[in-house]
Amino acid sequence: MNEANKQKYDWRVTARLLVKPQVASLYFLGLSAGIPLALIFSSLSLWLNEAGVTKSTVTYFSWAALAFSFKFVWAPIIDSLPVPFLTRFLGRRRGWLLVAQFGVIAAIMLMSSIDPAMGEQSLYLMAWAAVLLGFSAATQDVVIDAYRIEVADVNIQALLSSTYVAGYRTAMVISGAGALYLADLWGTDKGHYRYEAWMLTYLFMAGVMLVGVLTTLLIREPAQQNGRVLKHTAIQYVRFFIFFLICVSLFVFSYLITSDYAVQLKQQLIDLLNNKALGNFIVEAFQLLLSAAISIIAGFFLIKAGVTDKDMVRESYWLPAADFFNRYGGRLAILLLVFIGFYRISDIVLGVVANVFYQDIGFTKTEIATVAKTFGLIMMIIGGFLGGVLSIRFGVMRILLVGAVLTVVTNLSFMWLAHAGHNIPLLYLVISADNLTAGLASTAFIAFLSSITNVSFTAVQYAIFSSLMSLIPKIIGGYSGSMVQNIGYSNFFLVASLMGVPVLYLIYLLNKHSRFKLES
Repeated sequence: MNEANKQKYDWRVTARLLVKPQVASLYFLGLSAGIPLALIFSSLSLWLNEAGVTKSTVTYFSWAALAFSFKFVWAPIIDSLPVPFLTRFLGRRRGWLLVAQFGVIAAIMLMSSIDPAMGEQSLYLMAWAAVLLGFSAATQDVVIDAYRIEVADVNIQALLSSTYVAGYRTAMVISGAGALYLADLWGTDKGHYRYEAWMLTYLFMAGVMLVGVLTTLLIREPAQQNGRVLKHTAIQYVRFFIFFLICVSLFVFSYLITSDYAVQLKQQLIDLLNNKALGNFIVEAFQLLLSAAISIIAGFFLIKAGVTDKDMVRESYWLPAADFFNRYGGRLAILLLVFIGFYRISDIVLGVVANVFYQDIGFTKTEIATVAKTFGLIMMIIGGFLGGVLSIRFGVMRILLVGAVLTVVTNLSFMWLAHAGHNIPLLYLVISADNLTAGLASTAFIAFLSSITNVSFTAVQYAIFSSLMSLIPKIIGGYSGSMVQNIGYSNFFLVASLMGVPVLYLIYLLNKHSRFKLES
């Protein structure tokens, strides 16, 4: 039987599935998950800009993004450790979810209490508040992903994914465009900065997070549970948590103390290679690897010193990876990881330069906001629901293939737009096709990742998959600007489209295995 496509339903059954409580609740959890993102990045950037903060100083806030890239590091904590009192009354997933949501609310309220125009000390506090928000938001993502996989059968994961994505995208509008609207309504702009307006805006967003808290209290705990929980003593859990905090602190400290040297090395490499993107990537990769190595070596000695139980570390970090390779075998497991790393590469690489492209060919900010952002969001949500319904009806693997083909085709349409220039009807057409495809492909892909995740290691395995699926595209996306400068927009869009062609071959290779046949 096909691993990612075990059962298909007719249209009437599919329609009834849409109103199941598990499906509907994922919309509100998606809303809760999507609120923090813009408050860390786009909305915060405009707040800092209005407050007169220099663009170079804003780079401090890139720390917040690290939490989303390395959430798999603390996912074992969520998979293994109970939350005192809350786990007993709410269950493991809901207990952790409530902790993460209150962490998000506290971080947003802390940000609202800081005026970045008050000087360097306030900026440092704001940066750390943003890091706290990123950490709490990434933790919430880990728990929601685990909850989504465990709360319902694999056959309806596509519908759960589509409603989650719809809620997430809605929240990004609320905390993005909505936050800007509120700040403007309360009387702040670039020439007349008013801290109170941003304070009220962020407090309002903290209030919106209560939708997620209420949802957490109303939903039921998943029936499928990781059997490893609560089999260790309370002291062992405390020691493991202390071990984790020491290792993470060493990682952060190592990264901080090497930052000044990294800046100097970056400039030297950029001058040597004459390539800013490559120079930055080499130094940042080395810095991260060095910090990780220091943390791992320290962890080894901490285990030897008896700070934590060796078996708990093995269960939390080694067993999830070993389980994946044991279930699929070495060759298929590697093929799956390559597929995960490259499936969304074409869209993500193109998306890096999309807004700049729209401006460069003559579209105004208002036109971009109206068509690319607002209308595009609607089309992406429709595409997400379409991907969920079609995956249920025809199978996830078929829709993954359709999404991969359409991604190549729709990205080629940007070449048409590049030649046409400022053409509003054509922009609507290109945005419609691109976002509809992105929504459809993303939903099917999330359902696919859910289907290959073992519920015994849900949080850890899915956190690894979700980090991997954006890692390679983001690295390559860092070269997008340089590619455009060297070969022009039309050729860049051709290259970006061609990046999606190997994905078709990867699906062909997966189709050779009985678990991933296109036909059930």
